[in-house]
Amino acid sequence: MAELVQENWLLLVLALLVGVVVAWWVFVASRRTRVEIAPRDEDTPAQRNQALIDATPAAAKVAATPAPVAPAGGDDLGRIKGLGPKLVEQLRGLGVTTFAQIAAWDDAEIDRIDAGLGRFQGRIRRDDWPAQAALLAAGETAGYEARFGKL
Repeated sequence: MAELVQENWLLLVLALLVGVVVAWWVFVASRRTRVEIAPRDEDTPAQRNQALIDATPAAAKVAATPAPVAPAGGDDLGRIKGLGPKLVEQLRGLGVTTFAQIAAWDDAEIDRIDAGLGRFQGRIRRDDWPAQAALLAAGETAGYEARFGKL
């Protein structure tokens, strides 16, 4: 094998150089992108930026959104385990404001409300909100704490 390499070293070097040139041409030279810029009127803004120009700034959107106000006569739904501030806000948006409403849910109502909870779907049955709400609506704090833990 060594004798073969010594006799044909020039051909091996040429083959290596040809391989490098072909690889360079395949990976570099053939990847040129041609950009053509169409002339446009100077008075009109670029179309790709028009949405950003017309959009309301994010700070103005936050300032314009009023804080949600708890309805009069509603219960503190956050007392139900598994119901954080975001879920309470979503439930209030769906018209759910009292423990009695949640305690009265049947399977069809649970499915309807669950469909509106987005990424929180499945929490109603997993955390057993109707049973928790029934105990809280009845004022049975001892029974609630025995079954679901301290408030």
